[in-house]
Amino acid sequence: MAYFNPDEVLHKLSQRFKMRHCVLLLHIEELGSLTRVADAMSTSQPAITKALAELESMFGAELFNRSTRGMAPTPLGRVALAHARAMVNDLDRLTRDMEAVAAGHTARLHAGIIPFISGQILSSAIQQATLAGDQRLVMTLREADSHELLAHLRDHTLDLVVGRSTPALDIDGLDFEVLYTQQPRLISSRRLAAQLARRHSDWGQLLGLDWILGTLHTPEREQVNAIFLEAGLTPPTPIVENDSTKLTGELIAANDQAISIVPADVAEELVRIAGVAIVPYSLNWSLPPIALFTRKRDPRRPAYALLARALREAGQRYSGVS
Repeated sequence: MAYFNPDEVLHKLSQRFKMRHCVLLLHIEELGSLTRVADAMSTSQPAITKALAELESMFGAELFNRSTRGMAPTPLGRVALAHARAMVNDLDRLTRDMEAVAAGHTARLHAGIIPFISGQILSSAIQQATLAGDQRLVMTLREADSHELLAHLRDHTLDLVVGRSTPALDIDGLDFEVLYTQQPRLISSRRLAAQLARRHSDWGQLLGLDWILGTLHTPEREQVNAIFLEAGLTPPTPIVENDSTKLTGELIAANDQAISIVPADVAEELVRIAGVAIVPYSLNWSLPPIALFTRKRDPRRPAYALLARALREAGQRYSGVS
C-alpha cells in the first residue's frame, strides 16, 4: 500500500479543490461514463478526463476503477463521494438558509420524521418551536423510515431526524437523544371493536382477522410479529402493508374485519379523523423510544434544542406514556 501523507493531501485540496470537483464526482458515480458526464456537463470528454486526473492527483490515488462495464468507485472514491455529496447538500442548505434570513427568519431546519408520529404531536411541537423566543424558525419536513432518514442525515440533506431508536439502527457518527416512548393500541372499526369488547378473544382468534400492518422490518411490524411468536403462533400475513397512518385509518374504518396495532397517539388521531375505534385490550409493552438524531461534531444549533424540547413535551402529553 502506498504511503499516505494527510498533510500533503490537505495542502493540495485546500489550494486546488473546487466545488466543480464535487459535481464531477457525483456525475461520474451516477452516469458511469466520462462521455455521458461530458454531455451532462456540456463540455468535452478530454476536459472531463483532465479534470478527473487533476482530482486524483490531489488525492494521490485513483478514485474510480475503469472497466468495459463502466466506472465504479474505489474504496477511497466512496469516501470522496460521501464527502462530495455532503458538500453539495451543504451548499444547497446554505442558499436555503440565506433565503430564510432574507425573509426575516433566523434559522431553517431540514428535518426527517418517521410516519408513526401523530400530526397532533408534530403540529404542537412545530408551533412551539417556531414561535419560541426570537428564533422564528422555518422548517422543511421529509417523511420516511428511520434507515432512509439517517442516510439523508449522513449526506447532509437533513439537519436532524426524529425517528425510532432501535438496536438495528446504524448510529455510527451520530448522536441521539431520547424524547419519549409510545404505548401500542389495537384499533378496528367501531362495529368490530364493540364485538371484541363483548368477548374475550385470544391472539389465535385475532389472527383470522384482516390485518393492516407496516412494511417489513419496521419496529411496529416487528413488535406485532413478536406478540404472535411469543404466543406460539405464526404472525399474520397482512392484507395491506403500508407506512401511511392515514391510509391505515381509512382501511380500518371501511372494513369490519380489519385490525391493526399503532402507537397510542396515532390511534387517538385516527379515532378523530378516520372514525376508527380503540379496542380495549391491554398490550403490556412499549415501542422503541422516539429519539432526535443529529450528526456528531456538528454545531449544536439553538434551534435543535428548541425542537427537541417541544417534541418531548408534546410527546409526553399525547403519546399515552407519562
